Amino acid sequence: MTSLADDPTAAALLAAMPCYPVPPQGRSPAIEALRAAQVGRGLAVGHDGVMLILRRPWLALDAWVTPPVSAYLPYGSAGSPRADLRCGLIPRIFFDRILGHLRGALPNESAIFILWNQVTREFALEFPVIDEATPSRLVYRPPILPPDWHMVCDVHSHGTGPAFFSATDDADDAHATKISLVFGRLDSPNGPETASRLCAGGMFLPLPRSPFSERSS
Repeated sequence: MTSLADDPTAAALLAAMPCYPVPPQGRSPAIEALRAAQVGRGLAVGHDGVMLILRRPWLALDAWVTPPVSAYLPYGSAGSPRADLRCGLIPRIFFDRILGHLRGALPNESAIFILWNQVTREFALEFPVIDEATPSRLVYRPPILPPDWHMVCDVHSHGTGPAFFSATDDADDAHATKISLVFGRLDSPNGPETASRLCAGGMFLPLPRSPFSERSS
């Protein structure tokens, strides 16, 4: 079979992010293997659009990259979108601990990470090194993860200000696979504001539901 690229660097990039047409009948072993993988990513091209298939030990994501292609493509359907937490929902007690930590840092902004261990299936909180924290600015470092640990959530606060994603957040999140959460109005008696999104494949996707369980466990 003729190679897709004669440059070795380009060939490696294409191998790391393969693109598969969906057969109109039968199965695609390549796409099925990608969907079953612990870690991997690729594109499935169907008559109904291009779909990103991304797998991490904690996440199974199938997300549309394009709307249906207007040109005729003799392909099958790329399937239905999904965003499943393979790690399960985060116990509610972590939400309560995070909220207490962020409120304790007022009036300054603060941050925290939620990690997950794929062997023990345990969650843990990681407190980052913070280089600068004021009521309107925060500079912190991502964790260096030991083997088997994965960052599930990157959480930071806006103190008493509103919860939103800034241009700095967009730049930081552009090449990450994680859930990003922002807490604001931490001094409000009605509870904090939250903004959330799933960062994957350079896209910012809405979360279909809260990543936290309804009750503490």
